[in-house]
Amino acid sequence: MAKLAHAQWSSRMGFVLAAAGSAVGLGNIWRFSYMTGESGGAAFVLVYLACVTLVGLPILVAEWMIGRRGQKNPINTMSDLATRHGRSRAWATIGISGVLAAFLILSFYSVIGGWSLNYTLGSVIGSFNGQDADAVGAIFGDLLGSPTTLLLWHTAFMVLVIGIVARGVTKGLEAASRLLMPALVVLLLILVGYGVTSGSFGEALAFMFSPDWGALDGGVVLAAMGQAFFTLSLGMGIMMAYGSYLGEDVNLISTARTVIILDTVIALLAGLAIFPIVFANGLSAGEGPGLIFVTLPLAFGNMAGGTILGLMFFLLLTFAAITSAISLLEPVVETIEERTPLSRVGSTLASGIAVWVLGVAALLSFNVWSEVLLFGLNIFDFLDTFTSKILLPLTGLGAIIFFSLCLDKEEARKELRLDIYDFTLWNLLAKYVAPLGVIIVFLTGLI
Repeated sequence: MAKLAHAQWSSRMGFVLAAAGSAVGLGNIWRFSYMTGESGGAAFVLVYLACVTLVGLPILVAEWMIGRRGQKNPINTMSDLATRHGRSRAWATIGISGVLAAFLILSFYSVIGGWSLNYTLGSVIGSFNGQDADAVGAIFGDLLGSPTTLLLWHTAFMVLVIGIVARGVTKGLEAASRLLMPALVVLLLILVGYGVTSGSFGEALAFMFSPDWGALDGGVVLAAMGQAFFTLSLGMGIMMAYGSYLGEDVNLISTARTVIILDTVIALLAGLAIFPIVFANGLSAGEGPGLIFVTLPLAFGNMAGGTILGLMFFLLLTFAAITSAISLLEPVVETIEERTPLSRVGSTLASGIAVWVLGVAALLSFNVWSEVLLFGLNIFDFLDTFTSKILLPLTGLGAIIFFSLCLDKEEARKELRLDIYDFTLWNLLAKYVAPLGVIIVFLTGLI
């Protein structure tokens, strides 16, 4: 294994919280909830859990191991490891695509993070109180239609993210995760506690955990597999970058299990916080992406204690957005810091400003640039589609193939601390099951 040459996590717990913070984001609170609602509830949830285990776990461990062995940014790591194992340096393209994916995703992710900040303020000043469905929908429409407002909140969100990442691995990423992750869990538990008293908690439990297998079709399976893959921050260069800060003492498989359990529990708790409120107010769970920014504000604005609950919920959403956003910026910063003369602060500023500029183009696609189309999509949707359907699956697939074909099997077995029998099962997952799952998601996404 390469000599540990640069910043390291201060402890395993610090790393777990940071990795879980990366995985726990808008994908858990926003995307998981509306996809569960759209895809029939429990059948989606159960398939999702299976996919996290069979597809997500092997790729997560592979990315960490690659990062830990390389001890550099994703591009240099892939290049150096390929050379070390007698393979083509062209494998560096996997690192390039991961860093590019993180950069592009953060550009539009920060726009959504800005929405969350805006709605947090809206909850404080009572913007949703007593509003009907049309009025709440108009609030969201007015937000999207105002480039000035979107720019303000996009900028505020990026300033927060840049400020955290510039402080480095332990004082920035790790310290923020140690603060925000426990706060996020506390807020979630309070909201779930409210859900228990709402009178519709049983309905929410049945919706999420009593499957209607008649609702299970190919589309639901593919949606669950895609969500399982993307929720763990795979294929974005993040886990390779985080792995590069890992010491040899960390057990990769047990740590990956811990992160996946935390990620999954928070996603399920988010559902148990959101769906009781939706059902108690006679609203639809299948509202799609508008579930968080239209349906829930309508409920909060017309319930007792809705102002406080709304504030807590959008604080929760903002915390989740920040923990993921700082992880998205990190592989870009690490790459620039190690490949240019810029310092940590300089690399963060350069990366953050570049992300901010592309984010401005993304937010303008909702208003003054709405007619600017790339392959029939506005800029925001193009960035989302290109990364989620092409870059992430290809990068994740490349990482697991490199892990399976290029790394020495006996060294990998010892590093994973597995006996021969367990490693045979692991190799089956990593070499066949996980790649097949990613290929199915990728090809289906292109249809």
